[in-house]
Amino acid sequence: MDNNNWLQQLLMVGVGTTSVVAEKLRTVSDEWVKEGKINPEQAKGIVDEMMQQIKSEHGNLEAQMERQLRNMMQDLGVPRQSEMDELRGRIDRLERQVRDLENKLWR
Repeated sequence: MDNNNWLQQLLMVGVGTTSVVAEKLRTVSDEWVKEGKINPEQAKGIVDEMMQQIKSEHGNLEAQMERQLRNMMQDLGVPRQSEMDELRGRIDRLERQVRDLENKLWR
């Protein structure tokens, strides 16, 4: 399974959930305004404040998920991209050295 795809799908669920919550907040605040419980400015303030909190928590959740995914992959022994790049570089250097040695033998 592509880990980036899995993470992206999970985050999209979070975005969808956030959208549903935002819509529900707007509906409830509109009802409160109609019932005279709060004025429109208060409603906007409440919705804006709650959305800011949700976005902040969403960012924290995303960072936590990425850390946990990184830790799981490390525990499973999956190398990081930087480690793979380093190994590719080492393989390239070794292949070059082998070619140079082969060329010296055939001269």
